Amino acid sequence: MKLRFIGAAHEVTGSCHLLEVCGKHILVDCGMEQGPDLYENQEIPVSASEIDYVLLTHAHIDHSGNLPLLVKQGFQGEIVSTFATSDLCGIMLRDSAHIQEFEAEWRNRKARRSGAPFYEPLYTMQDAVDAAALFAPCDYGQKISLCDGVEVRFNDVGHLLGSACIEVWITEEGETRKIVFSGDVGNINQPIIKDPMTVKEADYVVIESTYGNRIHGAGIPDYVGDFTKVIRETFAKGGNVVVPSFAVGRTQEVLYFIREIKEKNLLPEYPDFEVYVDSPLAIEATNVFNKNMLGCFDEEAMELVQKGVNPLRFPGLKLTTTSEESKQINFDEKPKIIISASGMCEAGRIRHHLKHNLWRRECTVLFVGYQAAGTLGRKLIEGAECVKLFGENVEVNARICALEGISGHADKNGLLNWLSAFETPIRHVFVVHGEDQVTDEFAASIKETLGYEAFAPFSGGAVDLLTDEILSEGLRIPKKSAEKPARIRANQIFGRAVSAAKRLLDVVMKNEGLSNKDLAKLESQILNLADKWDRND
Repeated sequence: MKLRFIGAAHEVTGSCHLLEVCGKHILVDCGMEQGPDLYENQEIPVSASEIDYVLLTHAHIDHSGNLPLLVKQGFQGEIVSTFATSDLCGIMLRDSAHIQEFEAEWRNRKARRSGAPFYEPLYTMQDAVDAAALFAPCDYGQKISLCDGVEVRFNDVGHLLGSACIEVWITEEGETRKIVFSGDVGNINQPIIKDPMTVKEADYVVIESTYGNRIHGAGIPDYVGDFTKVIRETFAKGGNVVVPSFAVGRTQEVLYFIREIKEKNLLPEYPDFEVYVDSPLAIEATNVFNKNMLGCFDEEAMELVQKGVNPLRFPGLKLTTTSEESKQINFDEKPKIIISASGMCEAGRIRHHLKHNLWRRECTVLFVGYQAAGTLGRKLIEGAECVKLFGENVEVNARICALEGISGHADKNGLLNWLSAFETPIRHVFVVHGEDQVTDEFAASIKETLGYEAFAPFSGGAVDLLTDEILSEGLRIPKKSAEKPARIRANQIFGRAVSAAKRLLDVVMKNEGLSNKDLAKLESQILNLADKWDRND
C-alpha cells in the first residue's frame, strides 16, 4: 500500500502521483510540465502498459497533458474523470497534440536546411484521439468500485468545470486506508461554477499549494465594477483592452462579466462595443460549458439559464477561428476587447495581439490569471519596458494591469479552511503543486495552524500508507537548464544598470539640462539595479 510522488513536487505543474495498491498501479493525474521547472522528475517506476487506471482531477494540461504520451507508450487502461472533464479533455488534448505536431514541423523545416537531427513530437493527434477513447466518465458523488479493494468518489472542488477532489478507499490485508487528493482547490465566489465541496474523513491528504503563501484579499472582489472601469478608461483614449486568458475556465468567466456589464448597461457611452474571442480552443470550451450547465453551474448561473439567458453570450460577441479572421482584428481601428490565449502569453494568438498593442499608450493589457515565474506574462506584470515578440523588440507603452482577486485557486486561507473541514484525525498531509519554497512554507503553516504532520516531497518521494512511514523524501535534482533563467536575468539587470550609468555619465559630461527630479530618478534606477545584482535577484 504505497504512494509515490512523481510530478508537481516542489513545482507548480506536471501533477502526477502513483498508487501501488491491491496489486494495481493507479496514477492520479498525468500532467505536463509547463514553463520553467527547477527539478528533474523521476520516471514512473513501471511501464505505461502496467498502469491499470488513471484518476484525473481536472482537464488543465498541467494535470492531463501527458495522457496521450502515456497511451503512446502502451497504456490501455481506463481514465476515470467527471463527464465535464472528459468533454474538456476531448478538445484540450487534441489542441495540445496540434501544438506538438506544429512545433515538430517547424523544427524539422530548420533541420532540413541545417542538417540537424529530426525532431519527433512528444505525441501526435492520433495519440490524443486514442487517449480520449479511454475515458470512463462518472457523476459527482458517485461511489465507484474501481477494482477489488479500491473504491473512489469524485467531489466538486470548484476550480474548473468538472474539477474534483478524489476520495480513494483502499482495503488490503484486512486494513483500510482512505486518501484524498485535493486536485486544485477552487476559490470561493467564482462566477459560473460552484464553491468547493469539503470532505469529512481521511487518513491521508495530498493537497496543492499554488497560493499557499498568499492571500487574495478581504471581502468579495468587485470584478464587474473593476473591469468596467478599465474598459471605460481605455476606450476613452481610443485603445483596445487586450486580455491574455486561459482558454478553458478563465475565458468563460470573462465572458460572464462582460455579459453582465452589457446587460446592466454599465457603459452607456459605449453601448455597442465589440468583444473578440480569438481562440478556437476557447470557443470549443465555451460549447462544453454550455453542454454541462446542469450539475456544474452554480445557483446564480442556473437562474439565468432558467430565464432563457445564456450566461456566456451577448450582443457584440465575435468568435474568430481562422488565422485570417484573427489577423483582421488588429486592422479594425474601433476600440474593442480582445480575449486570446495563452493566459501567460507564452504561445498562441495572444502574442500577435501583444505585438500590435503593447507599444500603443492608449491600450491596456489586462491580466486575469496567475503568471508563473519566467513567463512573458510575469515579465509584463513586473514592469518589463521592452519585450521580444517574433524576433522583434517591442516597447511596452500600454497600461499593464490585473483584475485583482480573480483566481481559480484558493489562497492560503482557503486551503487551510478546506483542510480544517476534516473531522477525523489526519495521519499525514502531503503538500504538492506549488513553487519550491511555497510548498515548504505551506506545510509549516498546516502543522502550525491545524496540528497535522505535513511535509512537501520531492519527485521520487514515497510513503507506506499502511504504516505511515516516509520511505523516501524524493530527490532534489536540479535540471541542467534551471540556472539559465537566473543567469539571463542577472545579465539583463547588469546590462540595464550599465545603460543607465552611461546615460548619467553622458548627462554630466554634456551638461544636459535635466531636472533634479530626472537626475534623482536615474540615480535611483542605478542604485536599485545594483542592489538587485548584489542580491542575485
